[in-house]
Amino acid sequence: MTSALMTTSVEFEVNGEAVKLSGNTVKQYLVRGNGTVSDQELVMFMNLCKFQKLNPFLNEAYLIKFGTSPAQIITSKEAFLKRAENHPKYEGFEAGIIVERNGEMVDVEGAVMLSTDVLIGGWAKVYRGDRKLPIISRISLKEFSKGQATWKDMPLNMIRKSAVVNAQREAFPEALGALYTEDEAPSVPSTENVIENEIKQNANSEVIDVDVSKAEYTPPQNIEQSTGEIIQEAEWKESSAKTDAGPGF
Repeated sequence: MTSALMTTSVEFEVNGEAVKLSGNTVKQYLVRGNGTVSDQELVMFMNLCKFQKLNPFLNEAYLIKFGTSPAQIITSKEAFLKRAENHPKYEGFEAGIIVERNGEMVDVEGAVMLSTDVLIGGWAKVYRGDRKLPIISRISLKEFSKGQATWKDMPLNMIRKSAVVNAQREAFPEALGALYTEDEAPSVPSTENVIENEIKQNANSEVIDVDVSKAEYTPPQNIEQSTGEIIQEAEWKESSAKTDAGPGF
């Protein structure tokens, strides 16, 4: 990577706060995954944040990169909705979930359902001052749920939020068309999966080498005859055991 790209800052304001981004800053603090981002991906990310007025230090945007796969630029749902609310034509929204109830598909406002309902999707309506009818989005739970913990713990809330994001994008394509949340971007691992993969790859990376052949073994003693309970456990004593490295953490 060119030194100028890595050290020169892109400066802009988000809600009155100054934001400075350099290639080094993005690479060190704003990339998730184990891949190495390219110059082009860094430039695209910094320019997206600048022109879309996103503050990555507030988790409004970040990069995900695994191996040699293309990096994905992800926008948080909160930042996405904030941009829609700042649009001059925005006049609010309604949203809820879609359930199967007594064999029929029913729209429920909010994120609460009966114990006998079956959750099948989410819906949202966005109102613009220059449109006669609201922009409506109806999405399927099967298509959006990736099975990660947040979707398992809060499926009603998550599918409702995803429906709102879809409706907002359709209502304001000029402001939101280039932005994608974690649940929408193609082939993007969830944040939970990113962290889990990093732990698997980096934890215990050094092998502990213990020479068991030189250890002394003390068999169990003082066994309670009536119960078979071992009063003194068996012991291994290292006489000249060698340890090459400590645990990899």
